[in-house]
Amino acid sequence: MPDMKDAEGSGYTGAVERLNLQPFVDELAHQGLTIVPPEVTGVTDDLIDRCVEVLLDQFEQQTGARISLEAGPLDPLEWPVAGGRAQFSEKGAEPSQTLLQQLLKFDRCFRDLAVNPVVDAIVDQMIGAGSRDRKPARRLSSANSFIKWRGDFGYGPGLGLHCDQGANPLPWSETALTANATWALTDYTKEGGALAYVPGSHKFNANPEPGQGTAEAIAAEAPRGSAIIFPGSTWHGAFHKQTDGLRLCAISYYRHASVLPQENMSVSMADQPWDDCDDPELMRELIGFDDGFPYLEQSFALPRRAAS
Repeated sequence: MPDMKDAEGSGYTGAVERLNLQPFVDELAHQGLTIVPPEVTGVTDDLIDRCVEVLLDQFEQQTGARISLEAGPLDPLEWPVAGGRAQFSEKGAEPSQTLLQQLLKFDRCFRDLAVNPVVDAIVDQMIGAGSRDRKPARRLSSANSFIKWRGDFGYGPGLGLHCDQGANPLPWSETALTANATWALTDYTKEGGALAYVPGSHKFNANPEPGQGTAEAIAAEAPRGSAIIFPGSTWHGAFHKQTDGLRLCAISYYRHASVLPQENMSVSMADQPWDDCDDPELMRELIGFDDGFPYLEQSFALPRRAAS
């Protein structure tokens, strides 16, 4: 795997230039999305295989239903009245995907994806530095996986287009408030239910209105092992899956340090093997263990009465 630390190991300076990532950064600036192939990120087939194995095992453990990569769920599924059914399917349609959360707890393979130096360099470029200390501001917000199988509707004709940073108040700037690195654990094709996005939509710096952008949306088609990267301002959703088997991904979702995380990782990962990964120092920074906010106790050093 490429190493983007400098000779002294004291930082991540000039990583985009050193790793020859400028074409991907330029594509992000123009299109609002870039696809980085595995030969650039350095991920191996063995790592992707392990991710798939763990996801299928976790699905069976948490649902009690059997599943296979070739056929999808092998047992009938019951859905809660609220939540999964309403969130991930056209109204009245049978859901064809679900969401597994907190991947970093499951296995080292997902922690290694989260600290991949190539993806980190590109995300760091999008989110930039904090305004006070000028240190990198990108943090992990969550690590989740959509498990998707064949279905007639998916998100419906609107493709579920949205912005990931849509909850943040307008106006937005060019600085990404969140960033999404979707690792394709299976080949991504339009017929296979690939992510949909509207090229150039990140420049609008606004949420799409219902139905807006659907005609312009295209598929983010990518081979297995690729990282699909885009800022939180890009309009995106997904096409429904028309083929057999599963579409699997592992999403490392990042945020600016000032943005509320989806998962409170500094608490949820504190007693987990977070440092069992390729770069424990980077993982510590991404989780935010040493961040000043939010604090749990008096963090400002108070004066004491002077001795007489």
